[in-house]
Amino acid sequence: MKMLLRNRGLIYQIDLKCSHIYTSFKKFSSLYNGPSEVDGKVVPFLDGANRESSRKVEGVRQVLDNVCQILESGPWGPAFETALSLLDEKPKPELVIGVLRRLKDVNVAVNYFRWAERKTDQAHSPEAYNSLLMVMARDRKFDCLEEILEEMSIAGFGPSNNVCIELVVSCVKSQNLREAFDLIQTMRKFKFRPAFSAYTTLIGALSAVHEPELMLTLFHQMQELGYEVSVHLFTTLIRVFAREGRVDAALSLLDEMKSNSFDADIVLYNVCIDSFGKIGKVDMAWKFFHEMKSHGLMPDDVTYTSMIGVLCKADRLDEAVELFEQLDSSRKVPCVYAYNTMIMGYGSAGKFDEAYSLLERQKRKGCIPNVIAYNCILTCLGKKGRVEEALRIFEEMKKDAVPNLPTYNILIDMLCRAGKLEAALSVRDAMQEAGLFPNVMTVNIMIDRLCKAQKLDGACSIFEGMDHKVCTPDAVTFCSLIEGLGRHGRVDDAYRLYEKMLDSNQIPNAVVYTSLISNFFKCGRKEDGHKIYKEMIHRGCSPDLMLLNTYMDCIFKAGETEKGRALFKEIKARGFIPDVRSYSILIHGLVKAGFANETYELFYSMKDQGCILDTRAYNTVIDGFCKSGKVNKAYQLLEEMKIKGHQPTVVTYGSVIDGLAKIDRLDEAYMLFEEAKSRGIELNVVIYSSLIDGFGKVGRIDEAYLIMEELMQKGLTPNVYTWNCLLDALVKAEEINEALVCFQSLKDLKCTPNQVTYSILINGLCRVRKFNKAFVYWQEMQKQGLKPNTITYTTMISGLAKAGNIVDASGLFERFKASGGILDSASYNAMIEGLSNCNRAMDAYVLFEETRLKGCNIHTKTCVVLLDALHKAECLEQAAIVGAVLRETAKSQHASRSW
Repeated sequence: MKMLLRNRGLIYQIDLKCSHIYTSFKKFSSLYNGPSEVDGKVVPFLDGANRESSRKVEGVRQVLDNVCQILESGPWGPAFETALSLLDEKPKPELVIGVLRRLKDVNVAVNYFRWAERKTDQAHSPEAYNSLLMVMARDRKFDCLEEILEEMSIAGFGPSNNVCIELVVSCVKSQNLREAFDLIQTMRKFKFRPAFSAYTTLIGALSAVHEPELMLTLFHQMQELGYEVSVHLFTTLIRVFAREGRVDAALSLLDEMKSNSFDADIVLYNVCIDSFGKIGKVDMAWKFFHEMKSHGLMPDDVTYTSMIGVLCKADRLDEAVELFEQLDSSRKVPCVYAYNTMIMGYGSAGKFDEAYSLLERQKRKGCIPNVIAYNCILTCLGKKGRVEEALRIFEEMKKDAVPNLPTYNILIDMLCRAGKLEAALSVRDAMQEAGLFPNVMTVNIMIDRLCKAQKLDGACSIFEGMDHKVCTPDAVTFCSLIEGLGRHGRVDDAYRLYEKMLDSNQIPNAVVYTSLISNFFKCGRKEDGHKIYKEMIHRGCSPDLMLLNTYMDCIFKAGETEKGRALFKEIKARGFIPDVRSYSILIHGLVKAGFANETYELFYSMKDQGCILDTRAYNTVIDGFCKSGKVNKAYQLLEEMKIKGHQPTVVTYGSVIDGLAKIDRLDEAYMLFEEAKSRGIELNVVIYSSLIDGFGKVGRIDEAYLIMEELMQKGLTPNVYTWNCLLDALVKAEEINEALVCFQSLKDLKCTPNQVTYSILINGLCRVRKFNKAFVYWQEMQKQGLKPNTITYTTMISGLAKAGNIVDASGLFERFKASGGILDSASYNAMIEGLSNCNRAMDAYVLFEETRLKGCNIHTKTCVVLLDALHKAECLEQAAIVGAVLRETAKSQHASRSW
């Protein structure tokens, strides 16, 4: 489109030619539209002049038809221009206007518009420009709108009111409200005055989608242009701002209206009562109720009903009843809406006897309760889980009112929630017998509730049984079932349903794709999750922020840290502002991947962006600070969290207690532990384990034991990590007998020891030179199918060698090397000494050479023991080499000490 307009058209020159164009156009219009009107009377074509005019009109019409036929025959090209030139070398303005009025494709219209401009070598008339704009409105393509408006601005005229309204209405019909807003702003950029109706139409459309800021901008522009704004317009804005919870802005508009000498009418007061009441500002709603009376306006049925509804919703039932009685006593005929609202209020409060009493009272007053009243009661009974009672009321209501489709939907919803599928299907059959057929909402309710109740086969059965001629599944139907199947691990079935959705020409939205991506990742099929995201982009479905956040969370949980970082950048690249959840996911993912040090920078980026932290965000950031060693900062955030009214959770306390315990600030950790208990927080095994580990590492064994006892008294079961913390503390304190008792307690309580447990115990036994006992646990460990780690191997090898059990030590040594294990200097030195002590001098020497080749450090003591063994075995050449190494080692140590 932009290529078509690259060469700017001729700019209008306002001269006498324009008046000629206008005159010609008027003549053409009157001829083309048939008989003309003179002074309101129809003048038929009777005389010769009229017959001549008729022939001319027919000729012009023929040319117009031929031009349109050419333009509609294919893409624009040189052949088109030649054909058009043969028809009419210099198309007249009236012909151009007529053609543009018929065209539907903007590209064709712009090409013809520019061609005509070049052929006539003169600018187009205002009517031609307006006709081109009308094509844009019909085709809903505005790529070149700004350029056309700029040309019109330079020429000194603007779009007509009708064109302006059509442009806006076109966008509104296609739900492109932001485009409509931008369109009006473009007109203002060129100093045009958009039509009054264009503004009011767009403000009305924006109110339906809750876009208060855009509405307010348009409203102020109307005032700047001198348009007289009405009470109705003020009411529309106030309603939207109030429902969005922006009380100050709504009240400011109200004050502005009063300052402009507008008197609030009853509609405005009703809107204020309803809107402010629904966001919980009940006292303000009461204020408006009394204020309207003081201004001489009598509350009507809508006023009373709105106020009663507001009071019921706020659980101020006594005031609602008082107001209802005031209304009911002043009326001879009951107000049905007020009765229905009060019945709903009683039902929501669980006061069903009062609701039934109100139904009877309505009957006594000669007004039969309608289906809405009964639907209100059924809805409330369903929410309270009183299914049997609801079915009884359903039978009773048939005496007064005929159940409608919502009635059956309420019952089906209730029965599905209660897991009574057969009963729900019976109600559905009864609905059909009553001449009502399940609509898509009925099906959606059943599928959604059954999926949530994990009755997936039932949900699938209902979906497969749908008669597509009567009830076609919509996006909600597919979405509910895809989500239900995926959430319970049936991702392949969910994907097949997604393909069926595509085949039925339903366009999957971001919710469907979010479900598929999330559930594929949860099943460990990350490649399929990535594939779904790429397919979504390929199909032109734009991801929303929720989808991108979910996808990023899945990526981090799958361990793909760099892809997670890249997706966070993509969020910004797509024009979204990362929210508090985006940052929480990023920080949590990086902390888990070992990049906790990045928390500080990300936290302040989040603050600078104006994100308001929720409990989850506080927990994530606090955990990141603790894991990166910034425990003081984490402590400050914990206090800030409390000040701002966010209740710390077990996760919050767990992070800070663990952080403090790891840097030996155990008294502070314990104080925080006590604070959490005093707040009634249910502490978990993780927090107890953090304290046991902390106290154990600094040798405060008694306190570690006390915490373990408290943990068990609370009914919590210590896990293997908890036991390992206590066992490690006992081993480091060389309380090996106590460690063995602890190990036995662990097994008695049905907690299975893991690799770490055995390693701690074996290392502890070797430290106190109980090598044979250590070897027993070594063998037990292997019987359990647990593979020793490097530290366990080296400790065991060293211990056996030092104990003189060189055969077992050598066996372990060779087995470890064969398995690809890397032994340290301690193991090599222990083995060399052990072999030397067992009179295996040459074996020890071979290992000595291997140790040197591997670059491991050989201790002086090891060299002395080996040298002595070699001399005894009369291996003098090898002894000489060891002696030389010993001298070099001594020299280097002497030099190091001198330095």
